[in-house]
Amino acid sequence: MSENWTERNVPDQSGRVAVVTGANTGLGFETARVLAERGATVVLAVRDVEKGKQAAERIAGEVLVQELDLTSLDSVREAAAALRAAHPRLDLLINNAGVMYTPKLTTRDGFELQFGTNHLGHFALTGLLLENLLPVPGSRVVTVSSTGHRIQAAIHFDDLHWERGYSRAGAYGQSKLANLMFTYELQRRLAAHGSTIAVAAHPGVSNTELARNTPAAFRVPIGWLAPVLTQPAPMGALPTLRAATDPAVLGGQYYGPGGLGEIKGHPKVVRSSPQSHDLDVQRRLWDVSEQLTGVGFPVSGDGRDERLAPVPTARLTGSR
Repeated sequence: MSENWTERNVPDQSGRVAVVTGANTGLGFETARVLAERGATVVLAVRDVEKGKQAAERIAGEVLVQELDLTSLDSVREAAAALRAAHPRLDLLINNAGVMYTPKLTTRDGFELQFGTNHLGHFALTGLLLENLLPVPGSRVVTVSSTGHRIQAAIHFDDLHWERGYSRAGAYGQSKLANLMFTYELQRRLAAHGSTIAVAAHPGVSNTELARNTPAAFRVPIGWLAPVLTQPAPMGALPTLRAATDPAVLGGQYYGPGGLGEIKGHPKVVRSSPQSHDLDVQRRLWDVSEQLTGVGFPVSGDGRDERLAPVPTARLTGSR
């Protein structure tokens, strides 16, 4: 593998179809731009269709726009149905969209906003699109996590939606830890089925609008230090692009910047926290996510290829 992997290393993507969530700006836009320039048909799955169209006009290549609001399971289902009908063959699903350090808010389905958007919305979308990925050789599901999965992070099964108190950082950490656990459990389920793989990535500290909800006390220092401590969006998108396109990538790998502290730099395989590899928590999170979203997957935990029966949406509590 190249030590200084850049977008120039992205191989030809002609004939491939990629869905990128949150692709009208920032990391998602840069990911979509490179894939389209390399020949892929790219679908920008975005909440604001008008902004998505404006973004599409700035990208050379075949670019489509699909409305997707990850804070609404109804919207996720509608988007997935439209994508399945329009694109029977899907090569890449890139779960990029996310929110960070938001005030205490809930999705339309009553989930804590960061967990609901970053994890549950993408969990549901993946489950609803997976049948269009499984028959495609070399297809991949790439989910974007964060170094935030190490910060105040745990899966709070007794209070997933932070109803007994709220921490912006803790809720974000839970959602990003969930992204990794979802990737690892999905890869385990995919291993017995063709060549579809699940991979994770993180952008390091990138200068995008994702951090707009950072507490006010930190905004000025961050602004001063941004040139030193952050990297531009095109660099931040490289771990995702490598996870999505490098022929040497293996299922279950995690890509991030190779510089000091994984803050910035060229992408390479990195390690996630020990707790992200807890098999029992991964499996429990999967079961809870199915129950909360009502979405089953065509690959089961025991390796069978069957559509799991959807279960009623419910709010879960219980011991950790």
